[in-house]
Amino acid sequence: YTTLFRSLGGLLCGITPVWASEIEPFPIRVTTKRLPFMKHYGDVSRMDGGKIEPVDIITFGSPCQDMSIAGKRAGLGGSRSNLFYEAIRIVKEMRCATDGKKPRYIVWENVPGVLSSKDNAFGCFLAGLAGESCELQPAGGKWTHAGCVSGPQRVIAWRVLDAQFFGVAQRRRRVFVVASARAGFDPLEVLFEREGVRRDTPPRRGEGQDLAGRAPFGPALQCGCGYVFGLDLGQY
Repeated sequence: YTTLFRSLGGLLCGITPVWASEIEPFPIRVTTKRLPFMKHYGDVSRMDGGKIEPVDIITFGSPCQDMSIAGKRAGLGGSRSNLFYEAIRIVKEMRCATDGKKPRYIVWENVPGVLSSKDNAFGCFLAGLAGESCELQPAGGKWTHAGCVSGPQRVIAWRVLDAQFFGVAQRRRRVFVVASARAGFDPLEVLFEREGVRRDTPPRRGEGQDLAGRAPFGPALQCGCGYVFGLDLGQY
């Protein structure tokens, strides 16, 4: 169902889905019937990002069973959730084949349990997107529900959102990540609001934005971005 829902969501926003990676027969049958113009490439581990059709947006959500608090919490050692490495590989191959032009944007979602996995799965994921050589570490040993990092390859923003506040009659919390290497595009514009939008006050640098030693994510963080997160989101 996830393949169909993401594709439908794109269509509702004026985005044409081009292809998908899916191995389950039923979702493939449904999307083939409802969205016959889409291609299905099957197993993501067998895809070559340099040979498939280049796209502007790649959206994915590695299977959540190994990250969910309802599961065995296998983390990246599980057979499902480590598939996000395959998605990052495909992104790299596609950008190499298109001289860095595509994909322009990356969107990822998963269960909030990924923020608290014992093997720091979220830090590994952020490092892979940002282009860092080692996993990123959270401040105080715990990833907060919102934040931003900027590495050699991409600017990344994330935030936990609950479906009940978006027209769905159930509580369904998910981590959403938006990343881009495109000049002039800021992922924070997608997930957050500028301070001036909420109230007519000048931008300021608040606690947690000090480049001199309190930056919680090390060299991957670019502070002083002009955004102020709500206190309920914790330190970013």
